[in-house]
Amino acid sequence: MFRNAKIAILALVYITFIGSMLIANDMALLTFLPLGFFVLKSTGKEHYMAFTFIMQNIAANLGGMLTPFGNPQNLYLYSKFNIPTLEFMGIMLLPFTVAVVLITLCCLLFIPAEPLRVEEDETKLPKDRTVIYLVLFALSILIVFRGIPYWVGLIIIPIAIFFLDRKALYMVDYPLLLTFVFFFIFSGNMARIDAVRELFSALLEKNTLIFSAASCQFISNVPSAILLSQFTENYADLLVGVNIGGTGTLIASLASLITFSEYTRHNPGKTGYYIVRFSVFNFAFLIILAIVTSIF
Repeated sequence: MFRNAKIAILALVYITFIGSMLIANDMALLTFLPLGFFVLKSTGKEHYMAFTFIMQNIAANLGGMLTPFGNPQNLYLYSKFNIPTLEFMGIMLLPFTVAVVLITLCCLLFIPAEPLRVEEDETKLPKDRTVIYLVLFALSILIVFRGIPYWVGLIIIPIAIFFLDRKALYMVDYPLLLTFVFFFIFSGNMARIDAVRELFSALLEKNTLIFSAASCQFISNVPSAILLSQFTENYADLLVGVNIGGTGTLIASLASLITFSEYTRHNPGKTGYYIVRFSVFNFAFLIILAIVTSIF
């Protein structure tokens, strides 16, 4: 459908952007980075891989900020502060809109409209399994929006996956889940230390958005959300801060590390090349988003 490199890469980035809103940023990258590699490899456009992966990474981090389940920190803050869904989306609408404009401009400006050719190959989805997975996905969405108690999904979904795709249960990153448990314990303990509570509360009171975005650059966005939520009730600025803070350094978001790993796997000798370009684009996005959201 997309006959040139500019529009094809823009489509790949948009797919990742929209995917992060529905299946979360990390899963969107795990799903669509391989698609990006396949498209570029099969059309002889591998020299655009660094740019494409960086834009997909930014799209995943910033596209997911519009929905409560688009980023892990969103799901946590949405639940902790019991934020109404429409209010949540209203808070994130401005940075989301700015992100769409910036991503679109980057793809249109930095990629030429070179023609693409690829042989068409028909593929088919297994209908029964696809329908069941869509039902389980809808169940998950209803749980996030508090339409169904979480324990219903906790029972039904693992049982269904056990019979449909047992290997998927072995592929879950259980140590990562356990890491989140310890972050909750750590942040709760930190909040009980008077000196820490007074320091963090004072910093967040001065500028919650900027301080939360800055903290992501050193300890990543999800730990920042968990930790800083113990010291402020200004969930609107905290929400924006830990979302736009996912851009910037390589460790500002787990999604960025996923992208870095995927790129270096295909291009082991271009680590420095990637990091320089990643930093330029990510910090540009971070600075622009921080300025716009601070003003408006």
